[in-house]
This record gives sequence, structure tokens and C-alpha cells, in this order.
Amino acid sequence: MARKGSIKTPLTILAISITLFATLSHHLHRCVVYQSTSLSTSFPSLSSPLPPQPPLPPPPPPQFLFPPPLPIPNSASWDSSATSSPSSISTVSILISDWEVLVIASPETPLTPGENYTCYFGHNSSSPARFAGELSFGRGTAFKCVLPENNRQRSPYTKPRLVRSDQIQIPLFEREIAAADLQRWNSLAYDSFTTEHDVVLFVKGVNSRQGNNRPASDLRCVFGDDPSIAVRTAVTSSAQEVFRCVPPNLPENSPQKISVTLEIIHGKDADALILPSVAHYALHEERTIEFSEPTSLMCACTMVYNVGKFLREWVTYHAGLGVEKFILYDNDSDDGLDRRVRELNRAGFDVRTVYWPWPKTQEAGFSHCTLYAEQLCQWMAFIDVDEFILSPTWLDHRKPSPNMLKSSLLPKGTNPGRVGQVSVKCVEFGPSNQTEHPVQGVTQGYTCRRKFDRRHKSVVMLEAVHPSLLNMVHHFKLREGFKTSQLGKHRAIVNHYKYQAWPEFRAKFRRRVSAYVVDWRQSINPKSNDRVPGLGFEAIEPPGWAQKFCEKTDERLKVLTRRWFGVNSSAMIWQSAFYQTMQSMASIDQA
Repeated sequence: MARKGSIKTPLTILAISITLFATLSHHLHRCVVYQSTSLSTSFPSLSSPLPPQPPLPPPPPPQFLFPPPLPIPNSASWDSSATSSPSSISTVSILISDWEVLVIASPETPLTPGENYTCYFGHNSSSPARFAGELSFGRGTAFKCVLPENNRQRSPYTKPRLVRSDQIQIPLFEREIAAADLQRWNSLAYDSFTTEHDVVLFVKGVNSRQGNNRPASDLRCVFGDDPSIAVRTAVTSSAQEVFRCVPPNLPENSPQKISVTLEIIHGKDADALILPSVAHYALHEERTIEFSEPTSLMCACTMVYNVGKFLREWVTYHAGLGVEKFILYDNDSDDGLDRRVRELNRAGFDVRTVYWPWPKTQEAGFSHCTLYAEQLCQWMAFIDVDEFILSPTWLDHRKPSPNMLKSSLLPKGTNPGRVGQVSVKCVEFGPSNQTEHPVQGVTQGYTCRRKFDRRHKSVVMLEAVHPSLLNMVHHFKLREGFKTSQLGKHRAIVNHYKYQAWPEFRAKFRRRVSAYVVDWRQSINPKSNDRVPGLGFEAIEPPGWAQKFCEKTDERLKVLTRRWFGVNSSAMIWQSAFYQTMQSMASIDQA
């Protein structure tokens, strides 16, 4: 019995082994066949051509101080998940420069005045949300916050939740944060303006090199959040960051406000690239400027950042010469600009602000200004707040006149050769031994300049601006049939108080405003005409700065403004103590 059992056991083991081997062989064979089939459908054979790859849009110049951007999502609608938490606010968010995040709260979301808000980024990280401004045409409220350092190492970056500081709910927010990626500024439709005939779209990242504009035929405008059902229309003009779209024919039951963006066409619809967007199109509300007030002959438009201390002098002077309206594109000032503007308005001046938070978009901002002011102004002077127009013919006048700019700059007659733009040469003033901002103003404190004129500024007839809205900051492209008149220095010049006392001048290192000019902190294009001779890439005062750029003493505007606006031998009308008197007098006149 023992012998029979010993024989039966090996036979049983052998039978089991054969069965297991057969099963394993069959399973391995199926895996090999499946993997082989999968590979053959994923990769073409070497003899077949590779499928064509759509060309990528031209890369933007390296402008900002964070790592290269990652791919970004196609939709930038208001964040609907915010409704799941009562303390969270519906927003869109964009990572701009220097790790700053621009957070735009939906206009449909009520905000509590006087409350403090916080940006919650996930991973138990947050930063304070600073109120930045109200976007024009009721498109939302903007906040700024900083991406926390420990979140900068996590990819992709997640968009923050904007919440009241006393209502942070970390467990709930952690679940919501995971699904929301942060928009990137390098490629984005950021604004729109609806005219009577079309929709003007402002987009970053399509025409990234100056003078190299993608053909309009390569682009389409896309109206709607869902690309599969969105309405597409033709692009009629492509220049810099400005694109003109044929308005969409939308059903009456469409949402009141829908997303609008650009689509880059690469031969086939399947290869089209839709850019992310925070811009919106209002179906039943054209964003045109319609006022019952009369059109002004002369206005001034500029882009500003923290210019509050200079504003009174600049406005008072040019208003005395005939500028009737001042339009300031506020590029995220934090020095109390609104308060300064209210003071000027109470003193009788017409000063308006357009909140324009978009970095490095000066050309686009000026294009926007031509649309905004089309029904407000006939002629627009595009000059900065450190630039003052002067005609030598005014030097003997005892007081300013509202007709001075008209008589010295504008063409005479009703059709004087169809002049649509007047170009005025600039002279650049140096620090003139000043070590801080002159209390009586730049016209009194800076009196030494470079010998020869450099560059120019322009006064433009808005009717004459080319439909593309193309500009080089200093001048615009004109419609066919219009021309630019170059004024000699005997007729007019622009005093540009460019190289001021070092504490004021070093602020220019923050960021250049032009889309096509490299920031001074970047070691790129060191011989650019935009850079300052003798300065490196850091905001470090060079030896002898207060004496630089002084080749010729020029006190003409100092003497003239002292005669016109001097209160006594040591004060000017735009100094604080005397501005209160101006406001009181204006209130009496209005009463």
C-alpha cells in the first residue's frame, strides 16, 4: 500500500504541472498578440510617411520671470464650481508676470464692500487678494494676489479660489482646486470691444513679433464656450494684438454674455487651435461709447502706472492750452490714482480712467483708446504724463489760451491736404541735479537736457486711423487718403522729462509697457534704443546720475509755467495747498 501511494503522488503532480503549463502558455500567447496589434496601430511603418504635424504659433519673446509656460486649457469661462461653496466667488484667473495672479470676479457675483479677500491655492497655501480695479463696461472686479512659493514647484499651476478671508473652508476647497488649472498670460484673448459694425478682439500670443502679423485668413473668431457648437466668423484684420471679427448671427435665446476667442487654422478644421479666453461678447449690449455731450476738438490719452504725484501739473498745463478731456488707461496703479482723479474732477477738469490691468499691452491700449474715444474726441494727443507740449510762439503770452494747441498744431482749413496726424519732435531732459521729485513740479525742477531731439509724439485725428488700429506707440497707421505732417521745432516740441531723479526713474525697471520692448531687467538686446546709456540690468543708481544727460540748459517752459501758473515766487497752482482753492472756486462756479 505504501508503494502504490508513492507512485500515485508523482503522477498527480505531473498532471497538475502539465495543466498549469498549458494554461500559462495560452495566456502569454494572447498577451503577445494583443501587444503586437496595439503597437501596429500606434506607429506607422517606416515605409509610410508620417502624418503632417500642424505648425505651432510663433513663440512669444521671453518677457516674464517664471519658467516656460505649460499647455493651457481651451476654456476660460467663469468657474461654475464656485457655486458649490457659498463662501467662494465665481472667477477667472491668469498668471501674469513676477508670479502675480490676476483674479477677475464675475459681475454676477456680489462682493461685500469693505471685506478682505484671500486667494486660496490649495495645499494649505494662500495669499492676500488686493483689490485692483473695476473692469470697464461692467465686466467684473479685478484682484491681484501672489502665487505662494511652495505652489510654484507644482505643475500644472492651479487657479486660486477667491474667498472672504473669514470664510476659508480648506477641506472643501482642496477638492475643488484639483480640477482647475491656472490660465497663462502668454497666449490669451483678454478683451473685446463691440462697435456698430464688428467685434474687436484683443489677443496675446498670435502676433508676437513686431511687424510680423499672421494673415487674417488663417484665423477665425469663435463665439461660445463649447467649440463643438460655437459660432465661427471671419477675421477681417490682424495687426499686433488687435483682431476685427464679423459679428455673429446668434439665436435670440442665446446667453446674454458668451465667451469670444480666436481660432488659428492649420489647413484642416481638425488641426485648428482655439486660444483660451477671458474676453466676452454681450449679445444685446454693444460696448460702444455713446454720449449726449458734444464732441471735443482736442483730448489726450495715455497709459499710466503710479503717476498720481505728476497728474495735477500735467492736466492743469494742457487743459490751459485746449485739451478738453483726459483719458487715462490705468495699468494697475496702487498710489491712489482714483483719489487724484476725483480731485481733478472737483476742480473742473474732465479726467476719465479706464482700468487696463493687462501687462505689456501699450499698443493694444492705444488701439482700444481710439475706439473708446471715437465719439468723444476729434483729435487725440498720445503723450505721457512726463511729456509737455511747448510752442516757441507762446513764450511772450502773459496767460494760456484754450486755442493755443489748435493754432500751433492742427492743420488750417477744412481740407488742408487731408492731414490726419501731426508729428512733434521730443527733447529729453536729465535729472538736472535733482535727487528727489521737485515739489514745484517737473517743469520747475528739470531744466537741463540733451542737445538734440530724439523720437517724436503724435496728435491724431481719430477719423483718420486705419481700421487695423496699427500703431507704434509714437504714431498710428492712417487710412488711405490721409497723411502725417512733421512739425518743425520752431512750431512745437515736446519736453520729455525722461531721466528724472533716481528714486522716480528706477520705477521704470518694474516693467516696460510696450508689447515689443524687452524689460530692462532681462539681459536681452542690450543695445536697444529703449535702454538707457550706462545702465545695466538692475535698478542700481550709477555714479553721477544727478548730473547725467545735461548738455544744454533749457528753462523756457520753467519760465512760462511760472508766469502762467505761479501763485507766488515759491509755489505753483498744482501744489496741494492751492489745489483746494481751485476745487472750491470750481464748486462755486458750478453752483
